[in-house]
Amino acid sequence: MRIIYSYKDIFEDEILLGDEVIVGRTEMGVAVDVDLRFDRGVSHRHARIWLKEGQCYVEDLGSRNGTLINGENILARGSRHLREEDVISVGDTRLHVKMVAEPLRKNPKPSSITLMLDAKKPVYSVLEEAAQGDAERRLAILYELPLQFGGQMRPDSLLQMIVSRLIECIPASARAALVLTDPLTNTLLLKAHVPPGEPCVSMTLAHRALEQRVGFIWQREVDPDVTQTDSMADCAMYAPLLWNGKALGVAVLDNYQKPYRFGDNDLRLLMAVAQHAAMAVANQLLQEELRRESAIKSNLLRQFSPKIAERLLKHRGRLPLGGQRSEVTILFADIRGFSKLSRDLEPEDIVELLNCYFSALTSVVFFYDGSVVQYVGDTILSVFGSPEPDSNHYEQAVHAALKMQERMYELNSTREAVGKITCNIGIGVHCGEIVHGFVGMPDSMGFSVIGDAVNRTARYCAGAKEGEVLVSSTLYERVWRIIPYAEAVTIDAKFNESLSAYRVTNSKREFGK
Repeated sequence: MRIIYSYKDIFEDEILLGDEVIVGRTEMGVAVDVDLRFDRGVSHRHARIWLKEGQCYVEDLGSRNGTLINGENILARGSRHLREEDVISVGDTRLHVKMVAEPLRKNPKPSSITLMLDAKKPVYSVLEEAAQGDAERRLAILYELPLQFGGQMRPDSLLQMIVSRLIECIPASARAALVLTDPLTNTLLLKAHVPPGEPCVSMTLAHRALEQRVGFIWQREVDPDVTQTDSMADCAMYAPLLWNGKALGVAVLDNYQKPYRFGDNDLRLLMAVAQHAAMAVANQLLQEELRRESAIKSNLLRQFSPKIAERLLKHRGRLPLGGQRSEVTILFADIRGFSKLSRDLEPEDIVELLNCYFSALTSVVFFYDGSVVQYVGDTILSVFGSPEPDSNHYEQAVHAALKMQERMYELNSTREAVGKITCNIGIGVHCGEIVHGFVGMPDSMGFSVIGDAVNRTARYCAGAKEGEVLVSSTLYERVWRIIPYAEAVTIDAKFNESLSAYRVTNSKREFGK
């Protein structure tokens, strides 16, 4: 019998065999007559076809995906009589059987197979297979593409490799180009083309391939209203890059200054290459997005607690630039006498001291859902109720201020015990309306707060002595119920201004200092 088989319309082959054949994949010591090892949907021993008394029969051999006759699965249904017009489907391969009276040629069945392949090299070589026919060459190309595309880590190198491989895959082509969709503007951007010079892209045809999601061959005499970029190309092919239902771009080939006209097999191969390219491009885009989000998250964690950072990342890193105006509570904490202290310390000791205290104080801010806006010298500026709204921001800020002084006492005790330099802080807390938001560029933005309330909080902080927490009268009116002890004071601020404030503490004994 003569068996003709085709795989995904990419290639077709024909083989003459005896009166009984086994269809499957020659792997792991299993020998078959029709070897479809290129089709992963085919089992090792998939189906049997045989002749008996002039009739042809087929049966499934317990395969994983079954054997279809004209679309009907015969798995576990016994043998089925075959006519010459019947189509057998195994995996992605279709087979036709013809009964012919020709000398029989039976493939020898080896008793065992021992094969070792280097997984870092192509399974098939284009050069080796080219001599055996165009079908084998096309199959070898498709085997090599994932290995080649997967080895490119830089996006620009990957895109250039894709267009280079397009020319190699279809030697009758003269130029190749790749255009990708800009995710922000949804416009097509020219990313790579060969050879150098004018690219071979008609944006009209590229949009047609994307919108209709089809590959096609364009010919000038059939579609004269749409032209390439010059008059020396009479034929071109366009194939969309589709991945998970998303159109990523378009691959283009033309026959610039060549008489060859592309055929159906050329388009099929281009579509197959475009599918591999789409997978590689999608992977690169995903890696880029993950790297960008990782960098943004790393930046966010410098200013915000992990809880707030995760909320912000729900936008997948696309934080809106710009500000908003709302009521928040601001906290300034400043190391007292730091200028004098730093004059007597080595630079590395200064950095160690700041890192020790700032790390401890920042963790307190984060615990009470505050955000660190910035570190300025020996000062920490924090805000509560931003960027995520918090109806309890007044109370949270006061709790954080008192806890920060407790943490300073604990740290000083620990450092004194090992002979390290210690210091103390003064804290000012105030509430008011400010403008707050993200400023900068989309990939390198920072959180900022602006307004008179910020400046006024700094004055309360300047008036606080070491170990003290001063809250403004405006804030005290809102939080007096949660403050154990408070003492009304007046502080002298800049510009001969006197500010009413409250010195608050967790312990009544501290007022006797």
